[in-house]
Amino acid sequence: MGAHALLSASSSHRWLHCPPSARLEEKLPESKSDFAEEGSLAHEIAELKLRKYCIEPMGSRSFNAKIKKFKENPLFQEEMLKHTDTYMDYIAGVLHGFSSPPYVAVEKKIDYSSYAPEGFGTGDCIIIGGNILHIIDFKYGKGVPVSAKDNPQMMLYALGAYTEYSFLYPIDTVKMTIIQPRLDNSISEDSKTIEELLIWGEGIKLIAKMAFNGEGECSPGEHCRFCRAKALCRARADHYLSLEEFHNMKPPLISKEEVGQILMRAQELSAWVKNLEDYALNEGLQGKYIEGWKVVEGRAIRQFTNQDEAFKVLVANGFEETMLYERKPLTLTETEKLVGKAKFKELLATYVNIPPGKPTLVLEADKREPYRRVTAAEDFN
Repeated sequence: MGAHALLSASSSHRWLHCPPSARLEEKLPESKSDFAEEGSLAHEIAELKLRKYCIEPMGSRSFNAKIKKFKENPLFQEEMLKHTDTYMDYIAGVLHGFSSPPYVAVEKKIDYSSYAPEGFGTGDCIIIGGNILHIIDFKYGKGVPVSAKDNPQMMLYALGAYTEYSFLYPIDTVKMTIIQPRLDNSISEDSKTIEELLIWGEGIKLIAKMAFNGEGECSPGEHCRFCRAKALCRARADHYLSLEEFHNMKPPLISKEEVGQILMRAQELSAWVKNLEDYALNEGLQGKYIEGWKVVEGRAIRQFTNQDEAFKVLVANGFEETMLYERKPLTLTETEKLVGKAKFKELLATYVNIPPGKPTLVLEADKREPYRRVTAAEDFN
């Protein structure tokens, strides 16, 4: 595992909003997960394909041997090959858009320390040609959509790349792309002039310096989601436990505006409590005491040690074998996975109906259209 910058580009959304968070996180261990390891493996596969395509001539035997090595990893999934192809296809499209071969760098270390002290990171793919600097990022996660629009991670990479290459290439525009193939092949793009990028870079220098020095005010918000200090941060605790703004509600019934405010706070509070529970459980599993709490074994579910042998005993004792098994059809999703999306659409599109979804309360920023009530007449028609 390579070294990480204190002011990493991937955590910039956090330290730009909450400068002290960088030093607070430094005091806490970095947790590992299978999801992160999966992402690292997918990145290695993507890097291999990109190097073969753009950088290093590689014979089929050598390439297939390296892919075979990746397949031996317990976290390998066949879909990794498909999703990394999506990443490759996008890059191939960018390359074909140039009249002459552009400069290409893969997994390039980028130094943006002139904007954030000791700042550096690794760019998945950098392409320079026709006065355009492309910064392309591959994200294998499928939980959180990430937009390239005004994305500080991408802009820090762009600043570092521009600093290194501007004396070689007459760059006047930077195009930033985030590819998330596991989110319905999501591709998010943004474009900035170099002037816009440099102005932004100058604007964050003071904040970056504060973050490096551990100065400034802690500011809880949605950027806390991946912060290692989120469970223990006192500013976050004070924020969620402070309800003074609701204490002065005079009328016997609260207003619709207050309902919205309280729901917003409750949603954030629920997430914070879950962070605390995860922290306390982890501490308990390590034998550390959290006052008033302990770790116990949860409810266990009985299971056969050998179901086939157990059923043989039942059959031998007069039970009909057909009574021990149930036959049920595959679900729609399982059927689509079996036959493939294209074939499923070709053969079964007329047999699929998407009914209206159940009314669900979401934040106003959600991209879905507001729910429209259907009148009895419309429903009848």
